Amino acid sequence: MNSLIGTYECKVDAKGRLMLPVALKKQLAPELQDGFVLKRAVFQECLELYPMQEWNVLMQKVNKLNRFKKKNNDFIRRFTAGVKIVEVDASGRLLIPKDLVAFASITKEIVMSSAVNIIEIWDKTKYEKAIDDATVDFADLAEEVMGKDDDDDSIS
Repeated sequence: MNSLIGTYECKVDAKGRLMLPVALKKQLAPELQDGFVLKRAVFQECLELYPMQEWNVLMQKVNKLNRFKKKNNDFIRRFTAGVKIVEVDASGRLLIPKDLVAFASITKEIVMSSAVNIIEIWDKTKYEKAIDDATVDFADLAEEVMGKDDDDDSIS
């Protein structure tokens, strides 16, 4: 799967349904038939929407963990807590289960933000706060994660 692109503001109805933005739906077209996995994010108070193919790749890694180590078992339990299989209906809507709506404090306004091969689903207010909070440290983070020492760029 190619990397997903874009950040989209959407609305969620009282039943927890959201209409997938057209641009995002086009990017996800090959994955629409296989469905998705929706789960709690590990580091943020948002949700993560995995195309089934991406979820299966991740589960192959998780399945290699030794289940006879307590920390691995604890990780698997917590990582998969609240995981739901979801599908896009004929109208292009996705239903967010109530327990996941509560976890992410989703109200009416949400943001769907691409995160390489998955989509993060945020309450709009929480998303804006997370982006604002991260702005101050982003330059340092970018240098640490993506920067290379000049020695690494040696010309052959």
